[in-house]
Amino acid sequence: MKLAVTYTIFAIAATLFNLASQVLFSQLYRGLFNIEIALLIGTLVGLMVKYLLDKKYIFQITTQSLRQDGYQFMLYSMMGLITTLLFWGTELSFEYLFHTPLWRYLGGALGLSIGYYSKYHLDKRFVFCQR
Repeated sequence: MKLAVTYTIFAIAATLFNLASQVLFSQLYRGLFNIEIALLIGTLVGLMVKYLLDKKYIFQITTQSLRQDGYQFMLYSMMGLITTLLFWGTELSFEYLFHTPLWRYLGGALGLSIGYYSKYHLDKRFVFCQR
């Protein structure tokens, strides 16, 4: 139970970093493709935060080299491709349906929630497994 609570807290933290990055970028840049660029920046920020937290505190993995860490981050990122598409699709759907930032970010939070649940199981099986 403690693991589930910790994972949920980390997912919320990564979600907040993701969405805060999007809001910040959207305030700084209002040009062409601002929503899509904000999504990409938020995704990268959230990905890095979540990887570091998951690696150390959820799966308790210590890498032996920068190369090993890079490989593991690559696997972690690959597992996130499907969940990222789910997140983006949900956030953009809310944007196009409701046309307001509040609803867009609510859609993003919903998509991230579903994605993180799925991602935990993928990471446990394919990324942070003991070989």
